[in-house]
Formats: sequence, structure tokens, C-alpha cells
Amino acid sequence: MNAAIQTFSQSIDPYSIWTSQIQAQIAWWQYPQACWRAADEFAADMVALSGHTLRRSLGLPADEVYVPNPADARFADPIWTESAAWDILKEWYLTLSSRMQKLSLEAPGLSEHERHRAAFWQRNTLNMLSPTNFFWLNPQAMAQYAKTDGESVRQGLKNFARDVEANNIQMVEPDAFTVGKDLATTLGKVIFRNRLVELIHYAPTTDQVRQMPILIVTPWINKFYILDLTEKKSLVKYLTDQGFSVFISSWKNPTPEMQDVRFDDYLQEGVSELVRVTTEFCKVPQIHLVGYCIGGTLVATYMAWAHKRFAAAKMPVAHWTLFTSLTDFSQPGEIGVFIDEACLDGLDELMAKKGYLDGNEMAASFRLLRSNSLIWNYWVQSYLLGEKLPPFDVLFWNVDATRMPQAMHSYYLRQMYLHNRLVQPDALTIGGESIDLSRIQQSLYAVTAEEDHIAPWSSCYQIRKVIHPDAAVRFVRSTSGHILGIVNPPVQPPKRAYWVAEPTHTQDAEHWLAGADKKPGSWWDDWTTWLSQRTGEKVPAYATTNRKFPALADAPGSYVMEK
Repeated sequence: MNAAIQTFSQSIDPYSIWTSQIQAQIAWWQYPQACWRAADEFAADMVALSGHTLRRSLGLPADEVYVPNPADARFADPIWTESAAWDILKEWYLTLSSRMQKLSLEAPGLSEHERHRAAFWQRNTLNMLSPTNFFWLNPQAMAQYAKTDGESVRQGLKNFARDVEANNIQMVEPDAFTVGKDLATTLGKVIFRNRLVELIHYAPTTDQVRQMPILIVTPWINKFYILDLTEKKSLVKYLTDQGFSVFISSWKNPTPEMQDVRFDDYLQEGVSELVRVTTEFCKVPQIHLVGYCIGGTLVATYMAWAHKRFAAAKMPVAHWTLFTSLTDFSQPGEIGVFIDEACLDGLDELMAKKGYLDGNEMAASFRLLRSNSLIWNYWVQSYLLGEKLPPFDVLFWNVDATRMPQAMHSYYLRQMYLHNRLVQPDALTIGGESIDLSRIQQSLYAVTAEEDHIAPWSSCYQIRKVIHPDAAVRFVRSTSGHILGIVNPPVQPPKRAYWVAEPTHTQDAEHWLAGADKKPGSWWDDWTTWLSQRTGEKVPAYATTNRKFPALADAPGSYVMEK
């Protein structure tokens, strides 16, 4: 039977949507004692639910059988508690859903990966079947229909037709913002361009700047302007206002012709060239290098590569910063449910047909990780309640998707995620050099996010373990998630907080957290203080362009506009 399941998975179900459920069921059958214990717990749930139903039906008070997660907004409306009928429906759904999830996560005889994969697909199925997703089982939707004399349903049908045409459940209207007009408005010039990347130099906003420039390598999974949203949310604008000279990468959106572009190319034609141009432009021997997300993974790779390529005295990076970047992929978080040979084989087959992975396909995977908030919330708001999509800048950026070249993305998923070879000394040869992160001795400022489900903070922390023991590290854990933990400008009163401390080489993540200082506000202030101590004296501000590197375009450039 296991052989048949494996064959079915490889040929028909590469993402194990159905086979994971079958494996979990078989696992319980193979352990009858554990199965009987689970049956007893299920029976106890049924007794409790029956008692709750009886008491509420008789108008008597009754304790909740399942205490919902405060972050679950589906049943936040008071009617789900005040009305006996709706409360009974809610309790049965939540209790049975919780019990089924527990059965998947505790399936005996399965590996941790197999259990989490079974629970992941089951959770997404149960989320889809929530009563809040159906008009006649959603009291808010019916109340809205009565309140608007049916207009909510008519508008909901229009919204549904709009999303059918877009082949996606929309989170924001495609014309809600215009890049270069509403977003990515910080003044600057494109001073370098090749087939992979444009380099933007932002215009100085102070008469003097720190002598050493800052180069930010953004992720090519999304477009760069997440770090230059609006004037108040722009990290690059904040840096220029603090007296830094800022350069940033804007990656090309790959076409089918770029199918064979490799991870090596992103390092050599991307980061390496950007570092060269930045040092030549400012006529300085060294820069401060920043990497965000996969851009940070590439920056870490570059740092190890540069230690082999350059003599110590000619190392072009003095110190560096990482934003929510994985280097050790042994615990990659919830995205790990998609990482195994069968799944990656299916993904390779999909990419081979086009030469790339479409951004919307990748975005769908990330949305499944938080399907209640990123899928079904919009289903209810748009279709059942007939509401308009809010013009939210971060969501607009999120759906402005980019593609991944097949060769690069396949290599990245297999070598980093599946085999975790980046942290294995000299296991990878990239750009003609063997990669060993333990050679990196430059000071590091590393930022993570408490609620990050794409790059878990404790996994990002492992960079402290893998770089040279003598390297000084200042480590930060910000509140919020992968995006808002980084796009976190200082405001009054403070909205967020962060933990900060300098871990030793032997200190693990939890011990670091126990001894870290928790500070209100944004880590941006702490970072710029750290940078100011390391980026040299103030000099007259660099011109936005020069004779060697003239303006090729105004910021935000041309690559960011490619759909």
C-alpha cells in the first residue's frame, strides 16, 4: 500500500494533498492502542458538545467546549456567542476541527515532516469548510443583505466576476496605486544596469553624508519598493535623512529566455557587480552591505565567496546587515511542508513548461500558510459582504509579483531548503569558489521578526552559530512579521517593540532572548546608531550621478515596472 501511495504521489499528487491524509489514516490503523486512546478523546469531545448543545438550547449558560484563538477573527462578532444557534454551530465546527488537527499532528509512526504536511492540507480543507465562508451559515452576511436591501449580494457577485477574470482572489485593486507616483517616490537615479539588475542611487537629503555608503540587496522574489513604500514608511528615505548615502538593487522580472539563469549569476552579475559599482562610484575601498530575505541569503553567500576571491586587505565589505534572512534551512518554518523530493520534482516540471515560476503561483503557496487571513477573509469580505477592497500599500506591493528563473529557483530550493548545504563548509561551489560561512569575520547586525512564518526568527538566529566565532553580532527580534517587522518606522506613540542583545558564539536563541533587552519603538534608531559608529566621518554629500556613472533613468527605474 505504501508503494502504491508513493507512486500515486509522484505521478498525480506531487504536493501530497491527498496522499498525506491517507498516510495519516493508515498510521492510526497500524497502532490500535493509540487509535483507541484517540477514539476515547473524540468521544469525550462529543459528550461535551452534546451537553453544551443541550444547555444552550434550554437557554442555560454553558462554558465553551473549545476556547478560540484570539487571533482567529472569523467568529469575533458577538452574535456567535450571544445567539444559542450560532454558538452551537461555532462550537461544533471549532471543536471537531481542533480534534482532527490534533489527530494529524499526533499520527503515530510518521515523521515530523509527514505529520505537519498532513495537518497543513487538512487545516486548509477545514478552513475552507468554515461556516463563515457560506452565505446561509454566516449571520453577518445575512444581516448585511437585509441592511442593504440585497445590494451587498449584487456587489459581491460583481467582485466575484472581477476575481474570476483575474484568476485570483484579489486583496487590493490593481489600480489602487501607481509605482513612481504613489509608491517608490524617493528621488534618485538608476546609475547601472545589466541583464539582471538595476542599481539605484538615492539623492542625498543632507549636506553631508557618512563616508561609507550603504548598499541594500533586495529579494528578487518581490519588487524592491517594499523598502520605499510611502515617504513615512520608506527605509531608504529614513536612511538618507539620517545622513547616509544609499544604493539599492532593483531586479529584473525574468522572462522565459532567462530560464537558465543560475544562483551563481545572481551572485556574480548581481551582488558582486553592485558592490563594485558602489565602491567605484563613491571612490571608497569598502561599503556596508545589507540583504533582505533571499537577498540576505545571497549576501551571506557573497560574503563567504568574497573571502575566497579577495585578499583580506581588499575585502570590499567592511560590515553587513541581514533582514529576516535564512542561512540554516534545517527548520524553515511552515514553508517546509512544500519541501521534499516529490514536491520539488512537481515544481521543476511546472517551471520547465514556462522557463520560470510565476509569481502568482508562488504567492498562492504563501497565502495557503495563512489561508484564513489571506484567502478566506477576502472571500467573505468581497463576496458575502460585498465590500470594496481597501487601498493598502503593503498588499499592493505583495500582489505586484515577480517570476523566478527555473535554474536559479530549482537550485535554491534543493541546495538550500532540501539539503541545507549552505551551512555545510565547502559543500557548495558558487561563482567558482567553495562556500564556507565560517570564514566571515565582519561585524553583523541581524534583524528578525517575532511572528515571521517565512523565515522564523530562531532559524535566522543560526547565522550567529555558523559565521566566525570572533565576528561581532548585534541581534534584534522585532515584533510583527516578515514585512511589518522590517517596514517599521519610528512613530509616536510607539506601535511596536524589539529585543536586542549581542549573543556569544555558543549562546542559543532562547538563552539570547532571555537575556535580551526589550525596547519600545522601532529598531531603525538602534541600527542607524550602530551604523554611524562604523561608516566613517561625514563628508560632502555624493552627487546622485557622476561622469563615470550617468543617469540611465529616474528612480524607481524600468525593471520595477515590468509585469
